[in-house]
Amino acid sequence: MEPTASELFGNAEDQRAYEEFCANQEQVPAFELDRPALVCRWRMAKRTVPLLNRHIRALSQRVVSGAPLTRNMLSWAKQHVEWSLADGAYDDPNGVLMLVIDVNGNAAMTVGSYEPLSDTSAAALAERAAQARDEAAKTGIAPELLCFAYDGVLHIAAEPDEVLCGAGTLVEQLASTRGYAIVRDGAAGLVATGPVALISDEHGVVVSEEAAGIESQDAAMLDFFASGVAKLYA
Repeated sequence: MEPTASELFGNAEDQRAYEEFCANQEQVPAFELDRPALVCRWRMAKRTVPLLNRHIRALSQRVVSGAPLTRNMLSWAKQHVEWSLADGAYDDPNGVLMLVIDVNGNAAMTVGSYEPLSDTSAAALAERAAQARDEAAKTGIAPELLCFAYDGVLHIAAEPDEVLCGAGTLVEQLASTRGYAIVRDGAAGLVATGPVALISDEHGVVVSEEAAGIESQDAAMLDFFASGVAKLYA
């Protein structure tokens, strides 16, 4: 069964923003947007999308209704962000860009306000990662990944040959630059033996509340990733 709009959007405000966008398009000839099949949520900063090239590379590996996105769709998405976002009329220049692709392959973009996660417990982060795995089963990419640090090694809940989301590729690059070893433990999940964090295209790196304030090499590793990604949105 196809997911409903309320299941695809993070909150009621984002769903309203999307519905208002569609309503405003009714005056545009031949514009039709059917039931959403994919919603990508990319964090913004000062009317830009800092990880845009990484997001577009990940987008090129996604599928909608069983088919890969076309080259024209990828070009439109990148150009629309680069050319239109800076001049857009919206309330939050540091919000979240939402790319919506419907079941017929049509697309639209809109901007919603950014809201930090209200629950950052390890259990809540794991639940979000599990939901992202469900999305990956349909579209090919998980927009959020669970990870943990143990004995100086970064463990990520992803398959060895899996294409990661934009934020995931950045975290792996940061880890390699810092000299941290990286292990992908599989997409089924992690049995964490160290501090846990969520890697997210929307939220960056969110360290679990249980790990906050812990003084250890492993906690410092996750804090390094979190602060490094956060600088992009400062």
